[in-house]
Amino acid sequence: MHKTNSILMQAPKTAIFETAADLELWPKILPHYRYIRFLERGADRNLVMMAARRSGIPISWTSEQIIDRDKFEIHFHHLKALTKGMRVVWTFSDTADGVLVTISHDLRFRIPVLAPLVDPIVGDFFIHNVASKTLRCMKAYVEARVDKVTA
Repeated sequence: MHKTNSILMQAPKTAIFETAADLELWPKILPHYRYIRFLERGADRNLVMMAARRSGIPISWTSEQIIDRDKFEIHFHHLKALTKGMRVVWTFSDTADGVLVTISHDLRFRIPVLAPLVDPIVGDFFIHNVASKTLRCMKAYVEARVDKVTA
């Protein structure tokens, strides 16, 4: 399974990146996130339990987060739950129109023969939907902060 979500943001790349890297902030600015609990905390690596909602359906997973400030990338590796083994990469690319923020999700299903059945549910219904909301809400948050600074 490979799913990609992207959105163009009008804010400084560093501000967008640091907002995306700050998991403690997510439940405050992303209304579909129920909580993020830190199991281990570090400057560039965190182990977290993450929980969100998709249309009222609660979902949760455990993930390792790696923050690569040199490459402007944030990596997640899902360690538990249905998405165990999934690799998620956030990238931040400067364009003439703003910063293109992309979230890529890659998962090899544990039972490959079920992939055609599971992909639409896990990939489209849950992952694509939650990632789209995450990007839209984060865009609104970082752009509102830029507007306050420039006003």
